[in-house]
Amino acid sequence: MTTIGMLHHRKDPKSVIKSYAYAAVAKAEGVNFFYFSPGVVNFVNRSIRGQVYENGSWKEKIMPFPDVIYNAGSPEKLAKSKEIIDKLKSEIPFTTNSIGNKWNITERLMEAKEFASYLIPSEVVKNVENFYKFISSFHKVVLKPIDGRKGKGIFFISEIEKGYEVRKDSDNVFYTREQLNVFLEDKLSSGTFIVQPYIQSVNKSGQVYDFRLHVQKNGEGKWVITTIYPRVAPNGSIIPNINNGGFTNYLDPFLLQEFKEEAFDIRRMLEHFSLSLANHLDEIQMVKYGEVIDEIGIDVGLDENLKIWIYEVNWRPGCPPAFYLELDVVIHSIQYAKFIAENQTKITKEISKVKRKKIEEKGEIPIIAITGSAGKTTTKAFLASILSKRWNIFESKDYWNTTEHTKKHAAEINDAHEAVVLEYGMAYPGVITEHCSIIRPNISIVTNIGLAHVGNFDSDIRGVAHAKSELIHGMDQEGILVVNKDDENSKYLETQQFKGKIMTVSTKSPANYRAYKIQYKENGMSFKMRLQRQEIELFIPILGEHHVYNALNAIAVADYLGFTPMEIKAGLIFRKPPRRLTIYNCRDNITVIDDTVHSHPQGVRAALDVLANIGKQRKIAIIGQMRELGELREQEYRKVGDYVQEKGIDILITYGFRTEEIGAQAKAKGFPSKNVYHFLNKEQLHELLAEIVEKDDTILIKGASKTNMFDTVKFLDQTFKE
Repeated sequence: MTTIGMLHHRKDPKSVIKSYAYAAVAKAEGVNFFYFSPGVVNFVNRSIRGQVYENGSWKEKIMPFPDVIYNAGSPEKLAKSKEIIDKLKSEIPFTTNSIGNKWNITERLMEAKEFASYLIPSEVVKNVENFYKFISSFHKVVLKPIDGRKGKGIFFISEIEKGYEVRKDSDNVFYTREQLNVFLEDKLSSGTFIVQPYIQSVNKSGQVYDFRLHVQKNGEGKWVITTIYPRVAPNGSIIPNINNGGFTNYLDPFLLQEFKEEAFDIRRMLEHFSLSLANHLDEIQMVKYGEVIDEIGIDVGLDENLKIWIYEVNWRPGCPPAFYLELDVVIHSIQYAKFIAENQTKITKEISKVKRKKIEEKGEIPIIAITGSAGKTTTKAFLASILSKRWNIFESKDYWNTTEHTKKHAAEINDAHEAVVLEYGMAYPGVITEHCSIIRPNISIVTNIGLAHVGNFDSDIRGVAHAKSELIHGMDQEGILVVNKDDENSKYLETQQFKGKIMTVSTKSPANYRAYKIQYKENGMSFKMRLQRQEIELFIPILGEHHVYNALNAIAVADYLGFTPMEIKAGLIFRKPPRRLTIYNCRDNITVIDDTVHSHPQGVRAALDVLANIGKQRKIAIIGQMRELGELREQEYRKVGDYVQEKGIDILITYGFRTEEIGAQAKAKGFPSKNVYHFLNKEQLHELLAEIVEKDDTILIKGASKTNMFDTVKFLDQTFKE
């Protein structure tokens, strides 16, 4: 006869309501059953001082080690006895293995891909700034504790005019930005929170609802549906959890009332989804940990298109709110515990089989290489951020784009990586060919063809395009290539012999991926586009219309790889590369714009666009030397001077060899001579800034790393520190 031991952190079974139900069902199923806590285990004689239910009361008895342990206690409280529990697990099979908290489960599903499209994008809120980026993109969000249960501690936050609305249960409170800062800092100091876009299901009466899908393994080790039931929030509330005043209903009457003739199909859809997801999570547990799981509760909603969205997955769901269903839960638990006690060899073989299958299924992974005269690092950062929402990726470090770096990357990429995202830089012919010989990409992005390094190609833009085309020739010839349709010089790219698929991005004309209604926001850019047959609004937390192209490059690849609009939207809230249009807010409302990594004519004009768009009062441009322009230097400097005048800049300061040509051209076009300065000495430049910078000024510093223009950023930040 099988013996089941019920492990709980509480010593007294009378304090655990379900212990009686388990004892009663075990007796009916012909199973020995006792209750125990970690402190009563004796490993010397393999016995446990447990509690047995006999003749209407619990009695203490010395019991032998059970055949299986039903793991019923709180993981957090049982963690105090980890050594004892780990030793028990090494000798006795356990039921109810943990699949982690809300964030762990989300990460697993994203990584495994199959159910990722049903997930609402989530982020761990690392700081207040991180939260504001998220709400800038989604406008209505849910903030909830990572380890929360029973609907506790959930806040719904909406952007509204002049502030934010924070809702908990049925209470609404208006917050200014400053008040919300205090609120968020208080919450983040008390624990870890995640943020998600707010997606809700609403019934015909205007009440929020969701579905609880409760599934378990039965006495044959197969997943079965214990119950599916709707949970409806009380009027005025948006949390349908039963513990927060929500109520439930029988599934069929609810579906008939809400969906009429579609009721049957929706029921079948929910049933199929619950069993499929349970099997999927079970496989993940086998592959990752060599364990099986046996019970989960899945909370889902349906949007207006009847698409399923996963709100939460709980591996220790509460019993359904009806006694006969509670007994169903117990019956399945007891029968399954008996099954694993008697079938350990079978379960071990099944785990090995699943692991082998996963290894065999893993084919060629996406290897994505990005080149171009500008935008490589930002495109890479956008794409890596999106892909990491679901996959374990290898991402090259920012600006690590030489062939020596690529050799290091080749040694670091391993079987655990599910996608690779790299930059391929070059300054001379043949360099990208060498990159491709080290790591051959199957997906490539050419951001644009500009004047960076053009002096190394006889000052001929077609020479730059030819060198960039080495990526097209060196990649998988049946792969995917993304190019910028709006970039005039990209027409020189050598695509004629390429047999793969070419995808285009644009903001000005029809393309595979086109952005429109582009707007500057307080801390980034917003734009709209059509993606997967729907119009969506997107937000990127970096300034400049040129960065919209970088986002489009990433969107094109992510869409091709099967990522959902929601995942893409969340992934665009990325970690911005340093010193790329970074904003410093100084005292007296002075704003400093740091763009001091690279400098070429195209990038200078893009930075001036940002200055012109965000400048509050006086706009000051500090422009450093642009290298490797060759014979085009004088011509391109004059074009920049023209652009300074055209964009309405108030003060122009140039720094470095021959950059006075920019100021001379600006003056020739009518720019006031008294507002033009030129320096070869940085200390003198800083002395001028200390003298002329005023309240409300916006100052752009644009220069390449080699000219050390970041020194000027540091000087301004320190001089005008708040």
